Amino acid sequence: MGQCGITSSKTVLVFLNLIFWAAAGILCYVGAYVFITYDDYDHFFEDVYTLIPAVIIIAVGALLFIIGLIGCCATVRESRCALTTFVVILLLVFMTEVAVVVLGYIYRAKVEDEVNSSILKVYDEYNGTNSNAQSRAIDYVQRQLQCCGIHNYSDWQNTPWYKESKNNSVPISCCRADVGLCTGSLTHPDDLYQEGCEALVVKKLKEIMMYVIWTALTFAAIQMLGMLCACVVLCRRSRDPAYELLITGGTVA
Repeated sequence: MGQCGITSSKTVLVFLNLIFWAAAGILCYVGAYVFITYDDYDHFFEDVYTLIPAVIIIAVGALLFIIGLIGCCATVRESRCALTTFVVILLLVFMTEVAVVVLGYIYRAKVEDEVNSSILKVYDEYNGTNSNAQSRAIDYVQRQLQCCGIHNYSDWQNTPWYKESKNNSVPISCCRADVGLCTGSLTHPDDLYQEGCEALVVKKLKEIMMYVIWTALTFAAIQMLGMLCACVVLCRRSRDPAYELLITGGTVA
C-alpha cells in the first residue's frame, strides 16, 4: 500500500510538472494580455501600481518553467535535496500568487475612482487629430466598447473640441457600426452609440483584473497539490528504510 501511494504521488507529480510548464506559458500570456490591454486604456487611469499584479504574474510564469524542470528531475531521480528545493520554491510561488490575488482585489476596487478622476481630463484634451494620444485613446475606446461620451453622447457638447469645431457633431468614432452614412451629427442621435464610456471602461478594467485573480487562484490550487505530492514522497522516504534501500540499490537485512 505504501509503495502504491508513493507511485501514485510520483505519477501525479510528474503530470503536475507538465502542467506547470503549460501554466508558465498561460501566466505569461495573461500578464502580456493585461499589459497590452491596459496600454489601450492607460489614459483613463493614473495609478501605475495597477500593473503590479501583471508584472508579478509574468515573473511567476517565468519561474514556473524552472520549477517544472526541477520537479521532473527531482521526481525521476527521487533526490531528497531536489524535492525539498522543489517544495520550498513552490511554497514561495504559492505565496506570491496569494499576493497577486490580494493586490488584484485592492486595485480592482480602485479602478472606478481612478477612471472617474481622469476621464473628464482626457475628453477635455481631445482635439480630433491622430497625432494626439488622448484623441487616439478616446476614438479607440469608443469604437471598441461601442460608447460615446462620458455618460452619453451629449457630454461632447461640454468639451473644448466641440465648442471650437462649431459643427454640432461628435467624433465619427461615436457612430454605430451598423450605420453606413453617419457623420456624427447630433441632428441624427439614433446613429450614435447611446451608452457612455465611463461605466464601460470601468467594467472592462475590472474584468481584466478578475481574469488575473482567477488565473492566479487556479494555479495556486494546482501548486498546492504539487507540494502535497512531493511531501508524500519525501515523508515516505524518511520513514521507510526498505524503500530507501530499494532506490539506492541496497538490500534489506
